[in-house]
Amino acid sequence: MAIDTLYFGTATPSGSVSADDWRRFIDTEATPRFRDGLSFWPVTGQWEAGIGTLVREESYALMLVHPESTATEAEVASIINAYKTRFRQESVLRLSGRSCVSF
Repeated sequence: MAIDTLYFGTATPSGSVSADDWRRFIDTEATPRFRDGLSFWPVTGQWEAGIGTLVREESYALMLVHPESTATEAEVASIINAYKTRFRQESVLRLSGRSCVSF
């Protein structure tokens, strides 16, 4: 199976993505695309914004385990693009790989 873990920052040009905003995003964008299941949790991340400038940001992680296919690839990309558009984000970190999965 394919496994994607997406990291969504919450800082926006006009404030931040609230817990309610995040839940609505999951309910409208991720759940309809991955009805078999998904996991998400809050995280704190950091990155270097410039020379010597460390930025820490509250974020959310979303894990998707799914069959590898062109269709699911498009669904993951749709979630990323929807978040970037809705919350005016420059990027969403995506970690992709394959895993042996059992239920």
